[in-house]
Amino acid sequence: MGIDAGCVRIRVQCDGQRVLAAQVSSQRPQVARVLKGRQADAAASLVPLVFSLCARAQGVAARLALAAARGDETSPRLDPDIVREVMREHLWRWLLDLPVLFGMTPLRDQFTSAVRAVDAGDGVKVQALLVAPEMTRLIESIMALEQPALHASALLQIDSAQSSLAEWPQLSDELSHTPTWRGQATETGAFARSSGTSMSASGAFAARWLARLAELEAWAGGTQGIGAGGTASATPVAPGVGRALVETARGLLMHELVLEGDRVADYRIVAPTEWNFHPRGPLPSWLIGRPCSDAAELRRFAAQAVAALDPCVRWELTLEPRTN
Repeated sequence: MGIDAGCVRIRVQCDGQRVLAAQVSSQRPQVARVLKGRQADAAASLVPLVFSLCARAQGVAARLALAAARGDETSPRLDPDIVREVMREHLWRWLLDLPVLFGMTPLRDQFTSAVRAVDAGDGVKVQALLVAPEMTRLIESIMALEQPALHASALLQIDSAQSSLAEWPQLSDELSHTPTWRGQATETGAFARSSGTSMSASGAFAARWLARLAELEAWAGGTQGIGAGGTASATPVAPGVGRALVETARGLLMHELVLEGDRVADYRIVAPTEWNFHPRGPLPSWLIGRPCSDAAELRRFAAQAVAALDPCVRWELTLEPRTN
């Protein structure tokens, strides 16, 4: 459909020794321009085709927002398909992406086996994987990694589409591009859903990785509850306006749809990447002050920092000299 999937762009200024400034911006698909004017059901069917990651969550959010615009309320519930998608995403990060960060071979066979177990609802098999020696080695590696100290963060806590109305009576373009909650840049995702309970981890990166692991353990042990990854809800905002909230692997996803008759008059999406890669989010503070005399080492650290926050799009790092 001619839509760029988007990119997180990171620009750092260096004086040859240390990073003096870091700017983060997120470029995301302009879905509204594709959907405006389309017949509503057809538009909702297009939404998951635009997004390569979390397509199930995007599709459910679109359908629930449309139903809410037509007057239907959906109380918070765990959507089984989204839950499975969340677990698959967590497994992908742990078994395929994380080993690469440490120069290890991706655990492809374990990943394939675990995904099959998730799809079959076999928590016992996933539990066995999570205590396997390969996982222990990865946990030890992430705990030992040089990383920023773990500090208390502003964590997004919205429990339903209905309750979100008190925070945002309507979604705006500004909120879609640079979302804030109660005036703050706020993090979302497994770490936020856990209310920071992995704060005992050795550092900022480890805490976020361990929060994803905890969600896998909860699913495998059958203790997952509403509010975890896979939770979905929707509410009418006004006549012809509906909003849906879905907790994806990366965090809170919000869709808001405006109808005129049976056609889409407007559509707004607030995605997790915009929360987690906010210009005032944690990433700039992690980068500022880092040594930059070795560009390859700075890029390695940036890759680990970005992976901890887990964007749903590609990312780029540009190093610039200080300008007087």
